[in-house]
Amino acid sequence: MPSEATSDEDLIEAGRLLFAGPCDFVTGVADLGGLPATDLPEVAFAGRSNVGKSSLINALTGRKALARVSQTPGRTRQLNLFDLGGRLMLVDLPGYGYARAPKSEIAAWTRLVRAYLKGRAALRRLCLLVDARHGLKDSDLELMAMLDDAAVVYQVVLTKADKAKAGELSAMRARIAGTLARHVAAHPDVVATSARTAAGVADLRAAIAALASPAELR
Repeated sequence: MPSEATSDEDLIEAGRLLFAGPCDFVTGVADLGGLPATDLPEVAFAGRSNVGKSSLINALTGRKALARVSQTPGRTRQLNLFDLGGRLMLVDLPGYGYARAPKSEIAAWTRLVRAYLKGRAALRRLCLLVDARHGLKDSDLELMAMLDDAAVVYQVVLTKADKAKAGELSAMRARIAGTLARHVAAHPDVVATSARTAAGVADLRAAIAALASPAELR
């Protein structure tokens, strides 16, 4: 009988193999009418502006520039879709919580993201990215409440974990886990990652790979 460790190793390997395969940009859309029809499960990435979303997507896929990285918050202004080996669609959502963009643009992004999250049948999970140093903000909690209402499963992924001390990181994970326990659509596991050191990246790959279409069926 395989041990739990062996099972974990199998999941890690499945994640490595999935993300080692091709990952191709499909399209960027500014309205839901532009979303492609697909039977692939989707995993979306959301978070406050400058949380390190593009850097983490690049680290997951082992590519330096798959998702655009910028020092200027709010540069992702559409839904960007990437086909991962014909088994899964990754969706990079516009960042939120940054107020220097025109209010009309912010309102348009907000409507787009909310409509996608509430109405996309293919969406299997939202990875909610949170800076490991700062924890959940009001804008994160607002999104979590909306996801609870829409019955969309979400998982908190801490970013920039290398910039937090070990004790602080452990305490942060515990606090967030306590908050998640009060949210009906929240996945209980909090994954701490660093795009710079690759810490936690294999664990997140494994969690995402579990949602992909089986390789033998594609």
